Amino acid sequence: MRPAPAQEGHPDLQQKIQLFLAGKKLEGLSDLTLKGYGIELRIFAEHVHKAADEITTADLRLYLGEFKGLRLSSISGKLSVLKSFFSWLAAEDILLKDPSRKIKPPKKEKRIPKALSIEELEMLREACITPRERALIEVMYATGCRLSEVQKMNRDDVDYQTMSASVIGKGNKERTVYFSYKAMYHLKKYLMRRADEAEALFITERRPYRRLSARGIQREVKLIADRSEVRKNVHPHVLRHTFATLMLNNGADIASVQALLGHEDPGTTQIYAQSTDERKQQVYKQHLVQ
Repeated sequence: MRPAPAQEGHPDLQQKIQLFLAGKKLEGLSDLTLKGYGIELRIFAEHVHKAADEITTADLRLYLGEFKGLRLSSISGKLSVLKSFFSWLAAEDILLKDPSRKIKPPKKEKRIPKALSIEELEMLREACITPRERALIEVMYATGCRLSEVQKMNRDDVDYQTMSASVIGKGNKERTVYFSYKAMYHLKKYLMRRADEAEALFITERRPYRRLSARGIQREVKLIADRSEVRKNVHPHVLRHTFATLMLNNGADIASVQALLGHEDPGTTQIYAQSTDERKQQVYKQHLVQ
């Protein structure tokens, strides 16, 4: 629940927000990230009707405390935006001090991502009807890509000789991802059926052909999952979880999986290393000296 806004934001704070967004754009932040920052900061400005240099640590704590019923992760996201904003203003000598510096983020909710088992992955595959559906599932699972990375992928990004592709991930960072033989087979099968000249790897099925949207990919994955016998909540990120979990359970080292996923923080990848009960039992039987 969002607290009721006091009134339109203070002109000084609005100006500082525009300065911050312009500065971050020059630093190379994506349009999507900038849009998210802008929305969060405008909500903040509506509730804290003060000039930037009048805002205190107490103001920030009171503001964040007013969001009733929000998950800790959502509050943490709001704090992260505020910290980025005020630390930038202080670093640029626009503010003498950073009021967000003393605020610690909420403790993270420890949740192990729900990956699919090999059997459930097969159920998804069997539920695919069109070549596009099968290609989507195979590409998302085999590459471990984020939804946005698959959505932005172009035909020319794919190197068929090395069975790899170049993708732009978070922070505009480029990395190489790889296709399995199965993924490459179904991707080629899908592309060979297309008579269009669109550059996008995945496109809409009706004219005028255009790049399949992120929402379109989400709908497609849900449609396949609903048709299958999988009882878990399946969405594109579950396929990324599955890629990471099965790689680690099959002996891949964390550093390699981190690089393939495009994680900056090894701790993010470490979450996937929490073994399943089946894997723990397998290791126990393999290594216990009797």
